[in-house]
Amino acid sequence: MWRCSRRARGIAVACILGIGFWQLGQAAYIPAKAWLAQELMLKAWDRAGAGVDRPPPWPWADTWPVARLLAQGGKIDLIVLAGGSGRTLAFGPGHLSASPMPGTRGNSVIAGHRDTHFRFLKDVAIGEALWVEGADGTRYRYRIIDLDIVDARRSSVLLDTDDALLSLITCYPFDADEPGGPLRYVVTARLEAAVTTLAELSSASTPRP
Repeated sequence: MWRCSRRARGIAVACILGIGFWQLGQAAYIPAKAWLAQELMLKAWDRAGAGVDRPPPWPWADTWPVARLLAQGGKIDLIVLAGGSGRTLAFGPGHLSASPMPGTRGNSVIAGHRDTHFRFLKDVAIGEALWVEGADGTRYRYRIIDLDIVDARRSSVLLDTDDALLSLITCYPFDADEPGGPLRYVVTARLEAAVTTLAELSSASTPRP
């Protein structure tokens, strides 16, 4: 009977460990998918830089890389996809097609999920620099000018602006237990210059006084 009891306890421990690892696997699935997608999109981005038109990151993709977003002195390096559908945002930040492309007049809008690619937005501050790289290699340097929380049911982001702006949008609050909700965290930055060298990119990483 003692042997049976010991065996039963062993099976119970194995089941508990199995459930624990399964839960850990579920928790790690979304970040792992986001990381893998970025690796595939980076390869597609290289093809775009080589002149390939709208290169899909994987054969069945209905989107393609349109820009590269860098923040926090280069610690954040993300490929931006075309479109803002939920299907697109599952793999990376998406540029809303109704808004202008980065580097041009108007407000260029890029959306991303708060728990994966745009989680870093909770740590940015006014005065920090952001960069957006185009497929032609030009890097546009933006400076953050505003951080805001808006209700999507009552407010919308203005697209037609005199200045060249960049708005990064994600759901809010960042630590919400449930996805979705009406609140959005909006980081707005103004274009400062077109950056063409890595030296300029490095020197612009610190906020201005």
